[in-house]
Amino acid sequence: MTDYAIEAAGLRRTYRSRTGWLRPKVKEVEAVKGVSFTVAKGELFGLLGPNGAGKTTTIKMLNTLLIPTGGHARIFGKDVVAETREVRQRIGYVFGGDRGLYDRLSGLDNLRYFAELYGIPPREQKQRIGELLELVNLTGRERERVEGYSRGMRQRLHIARGLLHRPSVLFLDEPSIGVDPVAARDLRRTVADLAATGTTVLLTTHYMAEADELCDRIAVIAQGELKALGTPEELKHHADGRTVLEVEAYGLEDETFKDIKNLHGVREATLETQGAVQLLTVQSVSDVDVQPSVLARLGGIRLGRVAARQPTLEDAYVAIVAGDRS
Repeated sequence: MTDYAIEAAGLRRTYRSRTGWLRPKVKEVEAVKGVSFTVAKGELFGLLGPNGAGKTTTIKMLNTLLIPTGGHARIFGKDVVAETREVRQRIGYVFGGDRGLYDRLSGLDNLRYFAELYGIPPREQKQRIGELLELVNLTGRERERVEGYSRGMRQRLHIARGLLHRPSVLFLDEPSIGVDPVAARDLRRTVADLAATGTTVLLTTHYMAEADELCDRIAVIAQGELKALGTPEELKHHADGRTVLEVEAYGLEDETFKDIKNLHGVREATLETQGAVQLLTVQSVSDVDVQPSVLARLGGIRLGRVAARQPTLEDAYVAIVAGDRS
C-alpha cells in the first residue's frame, strides 16, 4: 500500500488545434509541462497559479477526466489511466460555480438523487445524507428548493454531493469563487472540518488568505510548470528581504504605473481596481526606501491610504510567479 494519496510524476498535457481551411495548420499548446508532486494521506494540499497556469488541467488529469500526454499519476497507488474505475471509486470532485445541481429540487432531493447515482444502498442513504448536511451546515434548510439558496449554500451542497460515496480524496477546484466573504468563511470552516476527518483534500484557489489559512503545503504552478512547493511559511521566504508599500489611488494611468515598475529598488508592482479605487502594491528591496520616489511619480493624482507592511503569502506568490527567486 502506497504512503501517498496522490502521486504525480512528470505530468504533461498537450492540446492540438487546427487553423485555416485550404491549408490547415496544426498548432500545439503545452498546458502542463512535466509537473511532479506527492500528497500525503489526510493532507490538505493547495494548488495555486494564475489563470491559464495549468491548475485545472492538472486536476482533470488526476481525477481521470483528461488523459495525460506524458508522465503518470496515481491515486492511492492506482494508475489514473490503467485503473480508471478503481480511481473514480476513491475520489470526489467539486468545482466552483452554479452548475451540477437541480434548482427545482430541494437540497435533500438533490442529495438523494446523487446517492442513487453513486449506488449507495437505500438503507445507508438517510444516515449519510444527515451526516453531510450537518458537516456543511445545511441542517434545517435541506427541504428548501436549491433555486432559493445563496451561492455559498450551493457550494456547501456541492461539497456534500462530492462526499456522498465517502471518497478518500476530494478535489476542490476554486470552491469559493464568486462567494461573498461571510459565505467564504463558512466554506473554509467546512473544508477544515473535512480535512480533520482524515479526507485528503486538493484545493485550487485564487485567494491567498484562504490557502494560507487552510493548506498544509502549497504548490505554485505558472506557465504549466511547478515553480515552488512547500508550507505557507516556507513559501513566504520567497519574499524575504523585501518591504511592501500599498497606495490607494484614483486615476493612476498605465504610463505612470510603468514608470513606477522601473524605479530603482522596485522588484514587483501590481495594480488592482477595487470599484472606484486603484490599489497599487509595490514590492521593493528592504534596503531601498522607494516610498518618496513612488509618491513623487503619483504627484497630481488623488491618493487615499498609504502604508508600508511586511510581505504576506500573496506577496511571495507574486514574486514566485514572476520568476524572481532572489
